[in-house]
Amino acid sequence: MKKLLYLCAALAMAFTAATVRAADVTGTWSAEMKTPDGNSFPLTFNFKQDGDKLTGTVQGPQGDPIEISNGKVDGDKLTFDVAFNGMTIHHDCTVDGDQIKMTTKSDSGDFPAMQLTLKRAPAAAPAAPATPASPPAPPTGMTAQPQGAL
Repeated sequence: MKKLLYLCAALAMAFTAATVRAADVTGTWSAEMKTPDGNSFPLTFNFKQDGDKLTGTVQGPQGDPIEISNGKVDGDKLTFDVAFNGMTIHHDCTVDGDQIKMTTKSDSGDFPAMQLTLKRAPAAAPAAPATPASPPAPPTGMTAQPQGAL
C-alpha cells in the first residue's frame, strides 16, 4: 500500500512540473543592437502569445514592422524567425522575468550570429478620466425659481 501511495505522489509531482505555465511574453520588448562597426540601433519586438503559439512584429530603423513567423513557446523558451532582404534570421530565446536573452542565427553568411537582451517595456499608464463638462448656462433672460415658491 505504501508503494502505491509513493507512486501516486511521484506521478502527481511529475505531472505538476510538466504543466507549469510559461510566463506570458505578450507585450512590447526592446533592445539595442550593436553592429560590427561599433554603431547601434534600437529594436522593438511586439509579441502576442496564445498558448504555445507566438506571433508579432519586429521594428527597427528599416521602417515598417516585419512579421515574425514559426513562433513557438515552450516553458521559458521561445523561438521564431524573421525574414527580410532575402534572408531568414532564427531567434532562440530564454525568458527570465522582464528580460529575454536572445541568440540570433542567419541562414546567410552576410549576417553574423548575435546575442541580445530584450527588456519588457513598462505598461502604458491608464488614461486620465475625462473631466466632466460644466452644466450648461441657463438661456439668457430666464432665471431659475426654487420649486414650491409661488
